[in-house]
Amino acid sequence: MSAPRPSLSFGASLLLLLGATGFSMTPLSYPETRHVDVVDDYHGTKVADPFRWLEDDNSAETGQWVAAQNKITFGFLGQIPQREKIRDRLKTLWNYERFGLPRLKGGRTFFSHNPGLLNQARLMVADTPETEPRVLLDPNTLSDDGTVSLTGWEPSDDGALLVYSLSRSGADWQEWHVRDVATGQDLPDVIKWSKFSGTSWTQASSPQGLGFYYSRFDEPKTGEERKGVVEFQKLYFHRLGSAQGEDQLIYERRDQKEWNFDGNVTDDGDWLVIHVSRGTDPKNGVFYRDLTQPDAPIVELLNEFDAEYSFIDNDGPVFFFQTDLKAPRRRVIAIDVTQPERGKWREVIAESPETLEGTHRVAGRFIANYLKDAHNAVRLFSWEAAAGQSKFESELALPGLGSADGFIGRNHDRETFYSFASYTTPSALYRLNPATGESTLFKQPKVDFDSAGYETRQVFATSVDETKVPMFITQRKGLKLDGRQPVLMHGYGGFNISLTPYFGVMRAVWLELGGVFVEANLRGGGEYGSPWHEAGTKERKQNVFNDYIACAEWLIANRYTSPQKLAISGGSNGGLLVGAVMTQRPDLFGAALPAVGVLDMLRFHRFTIGWAWTSDYGSSDDAEGFKSLYAYSPLHHLKEGVRYPATMITTADHDDRVVPAHSFKFAARLQECQAKDGPPVLIRIETKAGHGAGTALSKVIEESADELAFLVKTLGVE
Repeated sequence: MSAPRPSLSFGASLLLLLGATGFSMTPLSYPETRHVDVVDDYHGTKVADPFRWLEDDNSAETGQWVAAQNKITFGFLGQIPQREKIRDRLKTLWNYERFGLPRLKGGRTFFSHNPGLLNQARLMVADTPETEPRVLLDPNTLSDDGTVSLTGWEPSDDGALLVYSLSRSGADWQEWHVRDVATGQDLPDVIKWSKFSGTSWTQASSPQGLGFYYSRFDEPKTGEERKGVVEFQKLYFHRLGSAQGEDQLIYERRDQKEWNFDGNVTDDGDWLVIHVSRGTDPKNGVFYRDLTQPDAPIVELLNEFDAEYSFIDNDGPVFFFQTDLKAPRRRVIAIDVTQPERGKWREVIAESPETLEGTHRVAGRFIANYLKDAHNAVRLFSWEAAAGQSKFESELALPGLGSADGFIGRNHDRETFYSFASYTTPSALYRLNPATGESTLFKQPKVDFDSAGYETRQVFATSVDETKVPMFITQRKGLKLDGRQPVLMHGYGGFNISLTPYFGVMRAVWLELGGVFVEANLRGGGEYGSPWHEAGTKERKQNVFNDYIACAEWLIANRYTSPQKLAISGGSNGGLLVGAVMTQRPDLFGAALPAVGVLDMLRFHRFTIGWAWTSDYGSSDDAEGFKSLYAYSPLHHLKEGVRYPATMITTADHDDRVVPAHSFKFAARLQECQAKDGPPVLIRIETKAGHGAGTALSKVIEESADELAFLVKTLGVE
């Protein structure tokens, strides 16, 4: 006989509460949103934009509108009896110890750590393998409300210094600082106006001197910090101890406003490898500089932008790349930069039937991480330099169907670390000896959740063009399929991003409530390589929405749920997904949670980094691009009098990636279009938060509680 489990008692007690209270929804009185007479001409088609004024998030009128909307939203949520109990359960489950992947530098071990309910994880360091870790940086001390987050960090090669970046209120803008690891004190060095950038240290013996490479944009105009277009990124070198104004400009392209640069020093310190990207297009270039030669030129090694090239490591002038060139599911090649002709490139790891997601080189081994129907398989290959070829050695025995991540290290390291997670178990950390292939458990989180009571299975729906679309379904064991289960289906479907199994506290509480969680792996993602991604882009974007609708219909046909019990969620590009399918098939869903979504497809490229998304979406500036975008743009497909699903839109006032105007305008239009007897349409606008990364845990818990409470009420969970 097993001991009683707190998670089950929570679920049982809350289900009793749900059954006892019931609910009735009366129509809400929404704030009136002023119309303006703005009409744009897109290649001969006139398109009205009556809520254009909501794009000005600095105006007093927009501020009043936000306050009025939040008053309605939080008034509605405050009347849901289950909300407080759900919030308490989220806090209980989130109160578990979480570790980030360790990084080894100069004999020191660096890793992030959250003992439970800290708003931000702390950065820890162990000076030797035998000493207890100590706190090196605690972002929670930098603000009273936990809204300053640590967004990036990199130890120097000898582990003596740390360059780290901070973000305030969830903004993409980063501010870089340098800390002495031994004393924990910051040096005077400060770097501002950096965005979408990492850093890479030179070695102390480098001819350039000790410092790091980083990328930045020009300082924006006052008032444009959160919504102004960012273009013409530049690559700089910062010499330690100097002012930012003295930094050396390494590379810029005044003829290429959309090029971004990521500079990385090779582990031997001899080369600067510059990854050159054009927005979010996976096809990129690679340039390099020989750091052993003073004033060496930048060499354009790969400048045709004909494929994806990801630098892995080097043996002197031999550079290893992961690429999808002539290999849609990727392979590994070697290029000798002294003989860079394409006819002399060598294949190191051939293309596999599975998609090669990432490759690292540690302890003389290539560690290749594959996606096999959207879950990971990891294989080790040795490299025989004299023969110029690799040899398969072994495959890691992973704990089950899930996601493996990590494997970061250098070729001379003797070990590396990786994480493994599933939909019902949080990330456990493992230590790997690549030379032997042996894995040992390093850290195992303990969560107050009955993972043994649930199971995950993978099924395949059939889209309208006969494409098989995978889904992961996580449910309580022994679930009776009677069409009455509340289902929360999540999706993304864009930018070559793959959705793989991982644990989420909000999802765990949803399961305890008796819900079913579904992850749909749609075209537009990277699950099956470049053809899968490209099949969901530009004029083919409708394939993504068709896939999602097919998954919903499969769940209904197989008696998992009914339209009244089916909720959909997604963020950013996933918010677009939710907005598109709920406007195309409002009859198919009971509730919708579009988060920080791209919802105005005619103007997205006019703000911040939106221009970078045209590789996936196309642009309304182009006649054909306008035609395909206007065919599905969620904002422009809302129709008055239609009964749309119960909807709670979420956004944040400091989102400088997908500006909140998308959500503001969509909410205003949806509220005036919703059928008079239709379910609620709410917008929840978080303050001092951004696109999601770095959001204070307290805010995450509050928002998760509100989303679950909204679903419980609007789906009529019994």
